[in-house]
Amino acid sequence: MRQVALGLGAGLLAAFGLTRLLRAVLAGLAPPDWATFAMVALVLVAAGALACAIPARRATHVDPVVALRFE
Repeated sequence: MRQVALGLGAGLLAAFGLTRLLRAVLAGLAPPDWATFAMVALVLVAAGALACAIPARRATHVDPVVALRFE
């Protein structure tokens, strides 16, 4: 989840910066839509949490002795 948080932070900073740049270059561009940024961030966090939870849940069903013997 640390990688998800770092990527999300970097992506949001880049999106805010590009929005300000494009607003200065293009006439009539609306200000950033905060609801859209928040919704995208929530979807990405949910996808990252699911991607972390599935392997973690699968790993909890493995007997530690069997896992150690396998190596």
